[in-house]
Amino acid sequence: MTVQHAPPPTTTAARRGAWEVIKDYMMTTDHKKIGILYMVTSVVAYAIAGILAVLIRLQLALPNQGLLVGHDYNQVLTGHAALMVFFFLIPIGLFGFGNFLLPLQLGVRDVALPRVNTFAVWLFVFSMVIFIASMWNGGTPGAGWTFYYPLSVDPTQQVGISAMMVALALNGIGSLLGSANFAATIVNMRAPGMGLWKMPIFTWSIFATSLLQLVSLGGLTAAALVTYLEIKLGLSMFNPGIGGTPILMQQFFWFYSHPAVYVMLLPYLGIAAEIASTMARKPLFGYRVMVYSLLGIVLVSLLVWAHHMFAVGLPEAWQIAFAVATLIVAVPTGVKIFNLIGTLWGGRIMMKTPTYWLVGFIFNFLVGGITGVSLGMIPFDYQVTMSYYVVAHFHNVMMFGTAFLVFGGLAYWWPKITGRFLDERLGLWHFWVTMIGSWMTFLPQYILGLLGMPRRYYTYPEGNFAWTELNFISTLGALTLLVGGIMWVYNMLQSLRRPITASPNPWGGFTLEWTAASPPAAYNFAHEFPTNFPTERPLYDWEKGGEKLTPVDPRSIHLPVDSIWPFVTALAMFLMGYGLAFGWFTNYTPAAGLQPFFAASPNHVFASILLYLSIPLFMWGLFKWAGTREYAVPVEHHHLTKYDNGFMGMAWFIISEVGLFGVLIAGYVYLRISGHAEPPAMRPNIWLAALNTLILVSSSFVIHKAEQDHHHGRYTWFRLGLFITLLLGTLFMLFQVYEFSLFGHESDWKQNLWQSCFFIIVGLHGLHILIGGTGVALPYYQAMTGKLDKYNHGSIGPASLYWHLVDVVWLFIVAIFYAW
Repeated sequence: MTVQHAPPPTTTAARRGAWEVIKDYMMTTDHKKIGILYMVTSVVAYAIAGILAVLIRLQLALPNQGLLVGHDYNQVLTGHAALMVFFFLIPIGLFGFGNFLLPLQLGVRDVALPRVNTFAVWLFVFSMVIFIASMWNGGTPGAGWTFYYPLSVDPTQQVGISAMMVALALNGIGSLLGSANFAATIVNMRAPGMGLWKMPIFTWSIFATSLLQLVSLGGLTAAALVTYLEIKLGLSMFNPGIGGTPILMQQFFWFYSHPAVYVMLLPYLGIAAEIASTMARKPLFGYRVMVYSLLGIVLVSLLVWAHHMFAVGLPEAWQIAFAVATLIVAVPTGVKIFNLIGTLWGGRIMMKTPTYWLVGFIFNFLVGGITGVSLGMIPFDYQVTMSYYVVAHFHNVMMFGTAFLVFGGLAYWWPKITGRFLDERLGLWHFWVTMIGSWMTFLPQYILGLLGMPRRYYTYPEGNFAWTELNFISTLGALTLLVGGIMWVYNMLQSLRRPITASPNPWGGFTLEWTAASPPAAYNFAHEFPTNFPTERPLYDWEKGGEKLTPVDPRSIHLPVDSIWPFVTALAMFLMGYGLAFGWFTNYTPAAGLQPFFAASPNHVFASILLYLSIPLFMWGLFKWAGTREYAVPVEHHHLTKYDNGFMGMAWFIISEVGLFGVLIAGYVYLRISGHAEPPAMRPNIWLAALNTLILVSSSFVIHKAEQDHHHGRYTWFRLGLFITLLLGTLFMLFQVYEFSLFGHESDWKQNLWQSCFFIIVGLHGLHILIGGTGVALPYYQAMTGKLDKYNHGSIGPASLYWHLVDVVWLFIVAIFYAW
């Protein structure tokens, strides 16, 4: 071939001990290791969730079983669903495959913000630990993964719900940072000459999914935050006892959790397209159409959340609108299936394990998609929405649809990730056992739903037509899936004992990752690429045109320096999350009020102490992180825009913050317009809000001036500007705390919906002031310790941008709470 690929490794590294491996993964900024960490953690979540699923099916195998009864069944059901959705299907596709492959497919050394990447993956790991810890520390929540109100504020399971809310929040922070990082990498760091329309389709799928995460995740965060605050402080927007609307919680939740279905789908459609093109030896059929379909799904999926709520009593016009949107979203989804079939049609197909998983996905997902369209028909949805038909549909799309591409993607890229091949025979056994087990498990559930069997019940009566027989077959199918899962894990583990034999391009792929060694070196590529990208298949184009890769001396490549401080900062947030989940700052409950601190249970006291200790640890880790430069030498690691990677990452991240405040403010505006949230006679004084507005707006001008001073080399004025910004922020917070304490004593927020909304939204803004102030303190610390110069801008760009955000949000808050 004309295109010269990387040589295979010629030396074998000495076998490292367990501690060396753990330490390496704690400190690494290598996107490939971070991707592997996401994958391993997700597979662990899949294993736990799969065992819980088998327990559910064993309980339902026959009528009146006693294995899981009542609340125990609800806990196992919640644990299974939450682990599968939030800790397996979403992270392994978006952040497992995405982290490992995105920089490789873009032809770059790493992601835009490598240390943020390390911080994000450990937040993900620790969030799962917190959720699992609730199993022996108060009990896993039994309110379902949807944690509908008022089940979520049941006094008997508030510890488990608190743990789940905190776990979702930490997972969400990591997810948003990762999504912003991906978007910044794609916009700022593609290989020279690679335009957006020349990116591989998998990269497009990661970009589309990241956008969807950034826009919609605020809905889930808002639902979790308000639920958590009601448990801990009695603040609520959902409590009907004070005029709140429980259905509003579902609006918040599904605003993210329906797009989450596409967050679970879009990366895998990219995987499917890569497998189809390579294994059929053809270009992707309708590349541009498929990209437009990916972006179309991002848009339309944000407009269909209420189709989960047809049966709650929405106005008829709303139901019709969301039914139409549901049918519309099927169009770009169907187009992508057509693209995949068109790619395979007429190709010289290599029938290897990845191909089997691809074909299995197309068939299974098509069935799941058709049943989804049926649920968009409002009268039919009324009949089956609480039945096993919905359970079967969801698993049809997710388990023996999307999850098939988890298996297919790993089989396809396993040689690239590990340098070894999975056993083909075991892979085919795994495929057929999983295919048979899936249909045995879920086809009976479709029939059970049409026969009227309700979901979320731990037992059922004898004598109903075919219920017992169909449930027994479904349980046999679940046990078959368990066998398939064991085959899968065994296949991966046994392959790791083999020597590294895979060539850089074992399948004959056409995208840039196939020019790296298998497994790739730390620097990814020891060559530079041609700057002309005729299509999204550059290796084919370059070979046809006689182009060659230019060798590069690996010693000239500068990589980000590994650091322990992102891990330490994430560990501090883990301790903080553990304290918030199982303790609190005081021994306060909305029902009993404030009690002596040490009168609480030992678990509560221990967790609360951890909470207090976590704060200095967090600040120490964060400032040490900020005080160590990311690169040992000044390097230019972005070239496509004039904005540095920190600024670009923050710009994308701010979309999520706008989404969070937008969801909460929209909920409050609805409650106010509908007459539920009437302001009390004694409201906070407008003059104090006006003074605070003047302070905060002034601080925005000051930090902007400081940023300009830095650009022009006026470092003394730059440091003074940051110091004044911090003083103004502190003054704002002092006035805010005074206002909160005064207003909190005038009336009871547990009895007044307007006041409750005020404390939730304005209090959340106050938290953002603290976050933004900390962000401003970091470049001030960097400037005072000599870490900033004309080559190293530190974190001034993102800190300034975030500070402007909190100022703009404050203007909206003044308008809706003080002036309206």
